[in-house]
Amino acid sequence: METSIKFNQTLQGKRVIILGGSSGLGLATAKAASAEGANVVIVSGNQQRIDNALKELPHGSTGFAVDLSKEEKIKAFFERVGSFDHLVYTAGENLTLNLIGETNIDEARTFFNVRYWGAFTAVKYGAPHINAGGAISLISGTASARPGAGWSIASSICGAMEGFVRAMAVELAPIRVNAVVPGVIKTNLWGALSDADREGLYKSQADALLLKRVGEAEDVALAFLYLMKQQFGTGQNITIDGGAVLV
Repeated sequence: METSIKFNQTLQGKRVIILGGSSGLGLATAKAASAEGANVVIVSGNQQRIDNALKELPHGSTGFAVDLSKEEKIKAFFERVGSFDHLVYTAGENLTLNLIGETNIDEARTFFNVRYWGAFTAVKYGAPHINAGGAISLISGTASARPGAGWSIASSICGAMEGFVRAMAVELAPIRVNAVVPGVIKTNLWGALSDADREGLYKSQADALLLKRVGEAEDVALAFLYLMKQQFGTGQNITIDGGAVLV
């Protein structure tokens, strides 16, 4: 007997937890999911940013301050939050780009704490609470496929994340596990750069890209919505980069 498939998937009434949801790509995704009727829970390490973000989200949205570098804090959060439908992880501190000869190894290790191990831990403790038909959506970056000089740490994190996505798609099935792979997007990720360097980065990228513009947070949010709503893709890393890996 064939199974009936619904093609009008919706986020109406779904509970979506977004770790890293107080700013940037996470907040854009929270807004987009809320606009489709989702009940959104945002999480980050800064209560003030959460309070500010909640002012931009519909009434009924909630937020929690959780140190995403600490396993016990993530575990405790999922133990009290209850069941939900979709887990989105976009959290990460600003990266510092250095040539390998100038890289402080101890400092470099810390960049994995939230970006990789935080996601790993969130999946470990969040997956048991995901309702049937739910999904996990993580984040990588095109630095994995197309790094530049100075991108050794960023490229390593992205490559590790994409492998983790495939492994979890197998291990956690039938939960769908995927990732969005953005190119350069205008967000606070680049806040460590000077204004001049940041604008120079945006201009150089826009000039080189096939679509002749740098991405916006809303572009990536649409990709996360797709990964939550679609029903037949898992273990995939979906590139949203304006054509960057092609040029």
